[in-house]
Amino acid sequence: METRKVQMTGGSSYVITLPKEWVTGLKIKKNDPLGVEVQPDGTLVITPKTSAEDVQSTKEIHIEAVDDPKYLFRQLIGTYIRGYKNINILSKNEIDPQMRNSVMKFTQTLIGPEVVEEDSRSIIIKDLLSPTEMPFNKTIKRMYLLVKNMHESAILALTENNKELADDVVKRDRDVDRLQWLIARQSNMVLEDITLAKKMGVMQNSATYYFSTSRILERIGDHAVIIASKVPILIDKRLDEKVVKNIVSASELALTNLANSIEAWNKRDIKSANQNIESVKALTSYCERINDAAMNIRGEAAIALSYVSESLRRTGEYAGDLSELLINQLIDD
Repeated sequence: METRKVQMTGGSSYVITLPKEWVTGLKIKKNDPLGVEVQPDGTLVITPKTSAEDVQSTKEIHIEAVDDPKYLFRQLIGTYIRGYKNINILSKNEIDPQMRNSVMKFTQTLIGPEVVEEDSRSIIIKDLLSPTEMPFNKTIKRMYLLVKNMHESAILALTENNKELADDVVKRDRDVDRLQWLIARQSNMVLEDITLAKKMGVMQNSATYYFSTSRILERIGDHAVIIASKVPILIDKRLDEKVVKNIVSASELALTNLANSIEAWNKRDIKSANQNIESVKALTSYCERINDAAMNIRGEAAIALSYVSESLRRTGEYAGDLSELLINQLIDD
């Protein structure tokens, strides 16, 4: 670490020189404003960004370097998550309709990006959502409600023999994904811009916690989709009532664990988080009963039932992971 001595000027002002390499590398000139942020640990952050709006990063994607619409979509997702404000899609020739459709799918799937300019050889996308409009806390709560309702609907579809409801659960997964991508984007932006962290009312190191939490919730949503996708098979099999009751009981316990983890997060209650981790173990017996039932069933239904059992178990375990993550976050409180 390089050290520099504090000097006094004018009899009352304390000054310190800035590293020349840093100044020249960022092309800072005389009288340019710099942002100064005092951190809780006493450190001082100096940044050339005086506000989050100062950053208007642009990413160019050249169609000639992309050979597949799916690859283009993945590049656009990565660019969005990385935090770019503007995306310019350029081509030497007319953009292929499939590539253009991939771009439209991107803007319709993600929160914020909109096409602001378009012609036969270029598409200009701009993110119109300010990160401060979607605080981390509200997005996490929204994700929780979505995955909880998806899971409940998947089990309800089984108990009421409703294949249409099961199909609807699968469709809802897109809403969870787009919120998770939003948190991933905001986390990257906060980690790179301390002024944005301050505007959003979070510490920079909290961004990683919110990202990890969103990933766990997104995976819980995936397991709700797995359960829903197996429901039509189990409906056709006409499971024994005892097996269905075990599935319902396991589901209720898994969702209780999830609700307790979210409540502990809301209250910042480290003791409740620890208790919830221990309670996850009770889910094992229900899942074992479901697996035993699968052993007595043949064909596709047995496999489907095993998938349901595994997804119920994983949902409870992910609830425990949320509590572990919370303990790690609160350990310094």
